[in-house]
Amino acid sequence: MDLRLTDEQSDARALARQFVRREVTPYAADWDRAESVDPALPGRLGELGFLGLTLPEEYGGSGGDHLTYTLVTEELGRGDSSVRGLLSVSLGLVAKSVAAWGTEEQKRRWLPGLCSGQSLGCFGLTEPGTGSDAAALTTRARRDGGDWVLDGAKTFITNGTWAEVVLLFARTGGEGHRGVSAFLVPADSPGLTRTPVHGKLGLRGQPTAELVLDGVRVPGDALLGEEGRGFTVAMSALAKGRMSVAAGCVGLAQASLDAAVGYAGEREQFGTTLAHHQLVQELLADIAVDVDAARLLTWRVADLIDRGEPFATESSVAKLYASEAAVRCANNALQVFGGHGYIDAHPVGKLVRDARVMTLYEGTSQIHKLLIGRALTGVSAF
Repeated sequence: MDLRLTDEQSDARALARQFVRREVTPYAADWDRAESVDPALPGRLGELGFLGLTLPEEYGGSGGDHLTYTLVTEELGRGDSSVRGLLSVSLGLVAKSVAAWGTEEQKRRWLPGLCSGQSLGCFGLTEPGTGSDAAALTTRARRDGGDWVLDGAKTFITNGTWAEVVLLFARTGGEGHRGVSAFLVPADSPGLTRTPVHGKLGLRGQPTAELVLDGVRVPGDALLGEEGRGFTVAMSALAKGRMSVAAGCVGLAQASLDAAVGYAGEREQFGTTLAHHQLVQELLADIAVDVDAARLLTWRVADLIDRGEPFATESSVAKLYASEAAVRCANNALQVFGGHGYIDAHPVGKLVRDARVMTLYEGTSQIHKLLIGRALTGVSAF
């Protein structure tokens, strides 16, 4: 299923597809077992221009529109969701936030490295005691002369052990979202401890960390945006980030379809291939419909962003549908494989594990239903 793409969009997708085929897919299972993707990948993503998509060339970006970004993200998700996560967080949440909210000095300090892949960013929002209720975060930032001193903890931080900069959210004022500010914190700052998170169900190759801040001192110009506007920075990042997650889910769902169709055409049962059995075709049809629907919802968000129109609710719709669809598609693909899908000699077991977290991060499915419901009724049920 394709709408009319420009030559530039088609070329970017083809480049991403070729990269995934050669440099990701052959190694994804090994990275999953080792719980680490190749550390050289950020540099390769930067060389190809993927980590600079939609960002201005004057800061090292590669330009392009959000549909191009979505196409590339889908291809990365099709190859390995752990690789897609590197880009979604460093570019989608961190670099784009610096570009949108940063001072000229901040942009010139951080964006060239983030775009080239010489640096990675991580998004320090989630805490051990606050997941969906991000406005209740307890990490604190207090003034000390011209500096800020940070204390607290963050958890489930993608890119946390590899990042050079943490986009960190801390409380500088009273309770609630109005008391939160955003900071750009060098990851090698004294007092900042990063501990890898191992044993994840899925996205095992993606570097994930717990961060502890004990008297971390940063200068006053580390503040990103205005004091007390950090929650706005976070939500604006997540509105676009949810499109990125949705695109990755489309890629994962497409990988499920590819695997299931291929296996159904080869595996024989009852004297013929699985593709000849009606209920197997039903499973394949269900996957295909979910892929197309999720893709169109995600592309709609990209189109709205590129046209400068409101997109937050549509982003929630796309993320909700695509993440739940990814779980259904991977599960249906495993059903096509039968017992063979339950061992890691085939890709569908990993797809099932990788898909499951998609309904949890960057807003659980339940949170997105509340956001959509609020947009429909004007009533907040939070």
